Amino acid sequence: MAHHKSAIKRIKQNTKRAARNRHVTSTLKTYIKRVREAVDAKDKEAAVAALKVAIPVIDASASKGVIHRSNASRNVSRLTVLVNTLG
Repeated sequence: MAHHKSAIKRIKQNTKRAARNRHVTSTLKTYIKRVREAVDAKDKEAAVAALKVAIPVIDASASKGVIHRSNASRNVSRLTVLVNTLG
């Protein structure tokens, strides 16, 4: 266990940030999964609607530093291509 005041504070901050990152990551995966499920069901309208909701969530997670901006860009690109395959 930490004895220094700064080390105790660091542990508290790390715990708080880990909880936030876990929540944002879980939410992100859920929105990506919704887009993929709509594409698998061949439902173009639902896929487009899910993608419109997912893109801001992906961008927000990148701006918070939970994922890298290149990872966010790659996710958006791949999901967009996937939705566009429905024609």
